[in-house]
Amino acid sequence: MADIDVQSITSPSTILYCDACGMPPEYCEYGPDFETHCIPWLKKTHPDLLSRLHGGRSNKGDDNDEEEDATPRPTAPWTTRERLVAFYTEYQPDKLDGIDAILEKYSGKEDKLFNALVKKYGPEPEDPFYLGSDSDDESDGGVTDQLEGINLGNKKKRRGAAAKKVNKVDTRVIVQKISRNRKKAVTHVVGLDTAPGIKLKEASKAFSKRFAGSSSVKDKEIIIQGDHLEEVAAMIVDKFGVSGDAVFLDLDGEFVSYA
Repeated sequence: MADIDVQSITSPSTILYCDACGMPPEYCEYGPDFETHCIPWLKKTHPDLLSRLHGGRSNKGDDNDEEEDATPRPTAPWTTRERLVAFYTEYQPDKLDGIDAILEKYSGKEDKLFNALVKKYGPEPEDPFYLGSDSDDESDGGVTDQLEGINLGNKKKRRGAAAKKVNKVDTRVIVQKISRNRKKAVTHVVGLDTAPGIKLKEASKAFSKRFAGSSSVKDKEIIIQGDHLEEVAAMIVDKFGVSGDAVFLDLDGEFVSYA
């Protein structure tokens, strides 16, 4: 029997297992709970091992949040082509190759095209440019505050509308057009939440379907793609049952009753 070289026998290894997932830390990242459970456990009990194995992964969640926050806001709304690409990407990806032909066919009739698409498939995908609407719009800031400043007893009438005495009401809705980059425009609706029984998200969907474009809710305002000042006011009165006396059009900074 051959002699055994005692020097060549290695001592047993002690293997560390993660308390969160049960695997050795070298394999934690392949499990589903790596970010939520394994990293916090390693950070608390074995920070040196975490640093050696994964470097700066311990703050990955924070880094992602910073990256998301740092995503630049689009500088302009979608072009007609980009709107159509987004629509077919959402509903009919197999038709993307034919977009140029569709645009040529419906040149000058884009509104009819999008109306037909919305009726057939569903709401148009939201343009990220409008989702990022924020306080950087020149006219956005004080509109909500100005609702309280409207004198309902002495308001100016629309052109051609007969003057009449109106009793003061609690519901006050302002519809205004805001131009972006001197070319594109959006329609803002402020104060619709003061109308009884109206949910802003449902109203936003109705506007999106009616005008075949993006519509979103932000800070109790509804932002609708395009210039639809009169049409939106009419829809608020006819579809949502708000009295025309409580709806105001913002015409160059002057609030004019829709009644």
